[in-house]
Amino acid sequence: MLPDTPIWSAAFRRGEDVAGSYRQELLRLVNQGLVEIIGPIRQELLSGIRERSRFEAVRDRLRLFPDLEIATGDYEEAAGYYDQCRSVGIQGPFTDFVICAVSVRYDLSIFTDDNDFVGYRKVLPIRLYPFEKRG
Repeated sequence: MLPDTPIWSAAFRRGEDVAGSYRQELLRLVNQGLVEIIGPIRQELLSGIRERSRFEAVRDRLRLFPDLEIATGDYEEAAGYYDQCRSVGIQGPFTDFVICAVSVRYDLSIFTDDNDFVGYRKVLPIRLYPFEKRG
């Protein structure tokens, strides 16, 4: 399982019914040893946290999860995925295509609430984690 940045971010928030359901599901998956992370997601999560103590708290929690290796071939595959999607009018940020490439290589489902991945799935051989928001 490769949770996308919005899932991790929601899991770290307090309150919000939807964030709570993401937090519960992510915790369940963590307890089963099914959760992976990659460096670009880690960087997105930590970027923009202004308060130093909050940054350190999130950083320290994330350190429990070693980064999956991203190889040169993953970046090349991500570029190919970008081109495939663009050729049919589907746009997305570079990080999304790295997530797709890594998820395919490691045979991981992507846990996200970003609807862009639904579009990518029409073109790319990715799997999305079937989770219905509650709240």
